[in-house]
Amino acid sequence: MAEKVILLDLFASMFGMRARVALAAKGVEYEYREEDLRNKSQLLLESNPIHKKIPVLIHNGKPVCESLIIVEYIDEVWNHKSPLLPSDPYQRAQARFLADYIDKKLYDVGRKMWTKNGEELEAAKKEFAEILKQLESELGDKAFFGGERFGFLDVALVTYSTWFHTYEKCGGFSIGEDCPKLIEWVRRCLDIDFVSESLTDSAKVYDFALMLRKVFGIHTS
Repeated sequence: MAEKVILLDLFASMFGMRARVALAAKGVEYEYREEDLRNKSQLLLESNPIHKKIPVLIHNGKPVCESLIIVEYIDEVWNHKSPLLPSDPYQRAQARFLADYIDKKLYDVGRKMWTKNGEELEAAKKEFAEILKQLESELGDKAFFGGERFGFLDVALVTYSTWFHTYEKCGGFSIGEDCPKLIEWVRRCLDIDFVSESLTDSAKVYDFALMLRKVFGIHTS
């Protein structure tokens, strides 16, 4: 029986992009369904009744929720090629720890970059730079976070890079000035076809952020 894979997603979601990158890395064919989060589909509400959020991966009728869990699931189920998590248990634990750190810190601070102004924005920019510098130190001189091969932690972070342009435009700063090695890492990731083809163009993300600011009446100037 042929496998049926559906991804419920939103084009600008860095979390949904993780699933797209992981599926592309494995060469998995799937049906992409764009969700309107102001008018959520019945399938989304039934598939993720607790959080009612995207992304949701539906594999042969069984839903898997939360982006990092989805990436791990994809890595385990389609384990015939392009392993994402390290084989060493300690290295796996470290990758999971840092991915959790990214989501607990980077998302909320990044959001302030295009929704806040004044002192709140300045504090957010400082904290954002500190987080990225910490991640840059974890990268060190390696090509990718796991070494010479694109892996789990690269998936977790590279999708945030699609929002870097938005953060810079709205925040009035340059990530490259603070973290040049991290920007070089982003370029290496984008040189991988299945990565670049799975990420949403940063200009479209910026337009999406501007639309959200108008919808929610956010004024940052």
